[in-house]
Amino acid sequence: MQEERRRRVPAMAPEERRAALIEATVPLLEEHGTEISTKQIAAAAGVAEGTIFGVFKDKNSLVIAAMLRAVDPQPTIDRLAAVDRSLGLRERLTVATRIVHERSVQSMRLLQAARMLAMSGEHAEQTHARMHLIREQLHTAVAELIEPDAADLRRTPAETARMVLMFTGANVFGPYADPDNFRAEELVSLLLDGLLVTQVGPFVVPTIGNGEK
Repeated sequence: MQEERRRRVPAMAPEERRAALIEATVPLLEEHGTEISTKQIAAAAGVAEGTIFGVFKDKNSLVIAAMLRAVDPQPTIDRLAAVDRSLGLRERLTVATRIVHERSVQSMRLLQAARMLAMSGEHAEQTHARMHLIREQLHTAVAELIEPDAADLRRTPAETARMVLMFTGANVFGPYADPDNFRAEELVSLLLDGLLVTQVGPFVVPTIGNGEK
């Protein structure tokens, strides 16, 4: 009886190994935050601990790469692009605001950690640039959703989109944040109607900002 020869599994290319380690690290970051060990990462990836340092300079380099992968805006951008353009502006904005809020809540811990990394360390410039790009991509996606109704707004779609993102972000990350009680409809009403009411004959109606130039 002839001996069966073991076939070696082809070694991964460095970029493939990097990608696999990043994918294995993302769930660990979401569960434990940035205080994870290379031993945990290696176990999750099914590799020897030393393998990590064959493709990453150090643990921080891997953590930052995984963190930026975890806050990738593309899934959110895809959801925004899928919003029904036949809906009215108020309905579209409400859906968009809810989508952005959900992303912020889900990524809250990682986004906060990424901001900290953007302000210090050798990876600061890279992290800051990536976070800036993420903000601009989300801003563009929301502005495109508003664009069909540009003529009815006192502010440009870009300015309106920036306010949506600013208020939504403040409700998750700001000192007065209250994400559990967030209501997209209320934020959209604040932006489109304002807070004052005006008297018209015997009726009190909201002051509408739309259409004023």
